[in-house]
Amino acid sequence: MPELNSPNPPPAYTEGSYREVSNLFGVSTEDDSEHILVGCSIALELKELHRTALNLTAVGGLILFIGLAVGARLVSRALKPITAISATAIKISAGDLAQRINVAEAESELGQLAAVLNSTFARLESAFAQQKQFAADAAHELRTPVAVMLTQTQTALNRDRTAPEYRETVAVCQRAAQRMRKLIESLLALARFDAGQEILNRQPFDLAQTIAECADLVQPLAAEREVKVSVDSGPLQITGDAERLAQVVTNLLTNGIQFNGPGGEVRVKLAAQNGLAVLTVSDTGQGIAAENLPRVFGRFFRAEPSRTGAGNSGLGLAICKAIVEAHGGTIDVASEAGAGTTFTVRLPIA
Repeated sequence: MPELNSPNPPPAYTEGSYREVSNLFGVSTEDDSEHILVGCSIALELKELHRTALNLTAVGGLILFIGLAVGARLVSRALKPITAISATAIKISAGDLAQRINVAEAESELGQLAAVLNSTFARLESAFAQQKQFAADAAHELRTPVAVMLTQTQTALNRDRTAPEYRETVAVCQRAAQRMRKLIESLLALARFDAGQEILNRQPFDLAQTIAECADLVQPLAAEREVKVSVDSGPLQITGDAERLAQVVTNLLTNGIQFNGPGGEVRVKLAAQNGLAVLTVSDTGQGIAAENLPRVFGRFFRAEPSRTGAGNSGLGLAICKAIVEAHGGTIDVASEAGAGTTFTVRLPIA
């Protein structure tokens, strides 16, 4: 048998629908060698491969279509809450602060985000409502002294008057202007506290001594109204703004005296408890109705009729709360109609 001309297997090739292999035998020249051509039809295999390719293309296209459809649905479902959030935010920015996001899936991340945004929107609505009410109340409070001054000046200018009459007109205008100045100063103080711009002069001082000085300051008012002021306190050093805290004590004492009856009493007690200076101011007045207690520290709040006094703008307790909180403390009120009121101030000692 002749030997193969090459040690490597001959390459196969495709010719039409046939698979062929050609080999050259012999070691002499090419003319003396023998060629052997072997081949077979692969038409069935090509047809099967073509069918397989079509099937794979169809299955791939179907998978791609299903993937796109499912992906589009998932994306649409994922973007729907974002669209709702955007629409609600647009309505709120247009001034409708009552709008809220409809939270359909509270457990999802977007549901939790919607809940947080709803809470933020609620606080914004409350803040804007308070701001509008605050502005309206401030305008109302300022309108009264302005009206008094205009009335007095117009009356004085209508005709010539005697010197005592002019002096009386000027005195009335002065009292109205002083009331306006006090109100404006209170409003500015609250605005500074709200903005965090109020600078406190923090120094160590004896809170008991400050309380004693405040009690001496209000003693003439207490004597006029026949109210007894008793103080139970020992030396207690704390760090804070003595002048501002004296304003708090004076305001609480003044309220206890003004809204008390003849023969009543205002009791002041100071003690250290759990690292805090605890100050209580109790009176034996008519007390505050339960429905009014949550609004006691609100601005321009005045319960009617028992806690409305002449010249009382309703800002005193709001300023007290701002001062105490600026010191890192708290102020609470407990009262019962007909049984008196107790204010409790807790301040960090250090």
